[in-house]
Amino acid sequence: MREIVLDTETTGFDPKTGDRIVEIGAVELMRHVATGVTFHEYINPERSMPDDAFQVHGLGDDFLRDKPKFAAVGQAFLDFVGDSKMIIHNAAFDMKFLNFELAKIGLRQLPWEQAVDTLAIARKKFPGSPSSLDALCRRFGINNDARTLHGALLDSEILAEVYLELIGGKQPDFGLSTRAAPKVGEVSTEWTPRPRPTPLPSRLTEKENAAHAEFVGKLGGGAVWLKS
Repeated sequence: MREIVLDTETTGFDPKTGDRIVEIGAVELMRHVATGVTFHEYINPERSMPDDAFQVHGLGDDFLRDKPKFAAVGQAFLDFVGDSKMIIHNAAFDMKFLNFELAKIGLRQLPWEQAVDTLAIARKKFPGSPSSLDALCRRFGINNDARTLHGALLDSEILAEVYLELIGGKQPDFGLSTRAAPKVGEVSTEWTPRPRPTPLPSRLTEKENAAHAEFVGKLGGGAVWLKS
């Protein structure tokens, strides 16, 4: 199962009033494990950066001026995401910006049901508690010291850790098996180890065996090693 954890940074809160995406960061998970494959682009918003937004992510006009426009990276982003589930914190915000940008250049939009909102998961799991990314890092003991400013790729990497904790820890599928035992006469397809036709030789030396026998002898007749 492939999932994409992603985040965006923008010039503001509403694309309908002229705000644009300035950064996309995404990390790939396979069966809830990060693969190291990422997508990351800074984007020229074709407008000036409001100071309020600059204080959040630190991406200014001078830095973004020579970066590609969304039209140059939109298809590559869609190709990276594919039909995988997208793990997003406050998905409504990022999805409205992504779909606005995609529609603007005539590319297919992302269906809302493709997104998994970790903010909604956190609010349901911990009702009444703070559910920001920083708050969830504190709850789960995730180190986010590097997050002095918002950054899409860094936030995606942190969100991936938070997401795994929200769904049950870093090994969400680990636990007692709920698979029913095979019925009488039914052939099991589960792999099981077979006994070796020839046992492996002991790695203990004669000196080690003698030392062990001496140690057991001092324990008396009740020693567990003497019981068969």
